[in-house]
Amino acid sequence: MTTSDTTVELIDRGLSADLSSAALSLARRFQRGATLWVVSPQWEPHAHHVAVEFVHPVIMGKRALPSVSLVEPDPVAQCRVATRPGDVILAVASAAQPQVRDIMRRAPAWGADTIWIGSGPRPEAGAATHILWVDSDDPMVPATGRFVLMYHLLWELTHVCFEHPGLLDVATAGGADDVCVTCSDEGRLAEVVLVQHDPLDGVLVRTATGEERVDTTLVADVAEGDLLLVHGGAAITRMDPNEGGRS
Repeated sequence: MTTSDTTVELIDRGLSADLSSAALSLARRFQRGATLWVVSPQWEPHAHHVAVEFVHPVIMGKRALPSVSLVEPDPVAQCRVATRPGDVILAVASAAQPQVRDIMRRAPAWGADTIWIGSGPRPEAGAATHILWVDSDDPMVPATGRFVLMYHLLWELTHVCFEHPGLLDVATAGGADDVCVTCSDEGRLAEVVLVQHDPLDGVLVRTATGEERVDTTLVADVAEGDLLLVHGGAAITRMDPNEGGRS
């Protein structure tokens, strides 16, 4: 495995911990029937390579895991159509890649976990479920073996998790702090699917648990594709898809 800078540690302690956490989460999702969707708008070969790695295991006895590369010009639309609750979206891209940033913001409304592999300036904390990052400003990193090494290790560690079934039985549940103590309804991200002509009919949105109608009285000029924060059956604010803030 070659790299443009042979003096650096390829996988440091922090990245090792991130890889282990991502692999365990991915194994649990696969155990529950997930499909892994892979995008890499800047470096399409990486998307193909990751998908092949998981779906065509080269080690005898390892499971073939459902994985598909999405390489059409609009990966956001592809992910929206393909992803189902419980799936995982893996992106290989820089932190500034606009389509990947949009996918990562919308994925919680689709019910998907996310894994982001990249290098250079890091995405903001919480931008993806798991961030696997090479802290190097070397522009050649994506063309060397370091990304490949990361997703090879992710594949291998995922299969290590399968060898310990007890790890896969642990349910992943939200903490008590995610739920309103008054109405027991958490603030959930929702993507608008359909806006009715009569605002009193509410709008159809997609959330991690499926489609539902919500009241949008508090949010003006709601349009299809908007990201809303929903609480108690009502939209309480619109999320800015470009900046990650609220509008």
